[in-house]
Amino acid sequence: MKDNYGREISYLRVSVTERCNLNCIYCGKDNCAKKDRELSADEIFLLVRAFADCGIKKVRVTGGEPLVRNDICEIISKIRSVDKIEKISLTTNGVYLKKYAFSLAAAGLDSVNISLDSTDGSTYRHLTGSDVLEKVMNGIDEAEKAGLTPIKINAVLMKGVNSDGAGELINLAKSRKIDVRFIELMPFSDTGEDKSMIVTGNEILSEFPFLKKPVTVEGTAEYYTAEGFTGRVGLINPISRKFCKNCNRVRLLSDGKAKPCLGSEDLFDLMPYINDREKLADRVKSVIQSKPQGHHFEKKAPSHGLNKTGG
Repeated sequence: MKDNYGREISYLRVSVTERCNLNCIYCGKDNCAKKDRELSADEIFLLVRAFADCGIKKVRVTGGEPLVRNDICEIISKIRSVDKIEKISLTTNGVYLKKYAFSLAAAGLDSVNISLDSTDGSTYRHLTGSDVLEKVMNGIDEAEKAGLTPIKINAVLMKGVNSDGAGELINLAKSRKIDVRFIELMPFSDTGEDKSMIVTGNEILSEFPFLKKPVTVEGTAEYYTAEGFTGRVGLINPISRKFCKNCNRVRLLSDGKAKPCLGSEDLFDLMPYINDREKLADRVKSVIQSKPQGHHFEKKAPSHGLNKTGG
């Protein structure tokens, strides 16, 4: 289904929880340990089915941290059973990934994105508040064994915090089929509102000139390669190179409200319609048609954190 600006909306991000076992400094203004009512696996099925009825083909499961839910494999299985859903991916901080990787693959998950902002133990601990880097690295290994590929590493660089570790992150893509993606810092926290900390995509290209021109553009990411590299380096530049004209996604929050844009304050409650497939589809169409032309991070910081919307 197309929105009012002619974009084909085919991608749904489903936040299954606001809870998280880490406390990343750029994530948000909200308490990541909070647990309001969360959608059940059956409710997620009904809502995803409604989005599929309106043209959604790809689903990404997010949080918070989705692996804090003990029914996460059931959720994946329910989504896999929805007709017309062609691909299911999941974004995780990787702490519990070693435990769940093979079960997630068996449930129908196709691939994972892993949030990893530093390969240095002390820097990682400063960024997340936890000393669990080894668990994350083991999780990456296990995901690779389970076939949850392509594996994508998502990193947010901040000047004076972890930007000096960009080279080590890039090296993860050298010998393994891993995509390392650098996402510009967005204003979802007090840290994120400090524009002087943003490391832009152009700054990364200037620092690492061996990265070749884009080999491909996939969604919001431009991918680069380098001689001798097995994987790729991706740049996602929501601040310096606004890509809203190519955005094909909408969002479902863990309480059953839908959000047409990450930068929008608009919310659409879907729960009153959950037991009426036709009315629910009409409500989903309203969500898609309400998607704005673009975000306005440059003018106003969002009032919510990433743990509410899934990034």
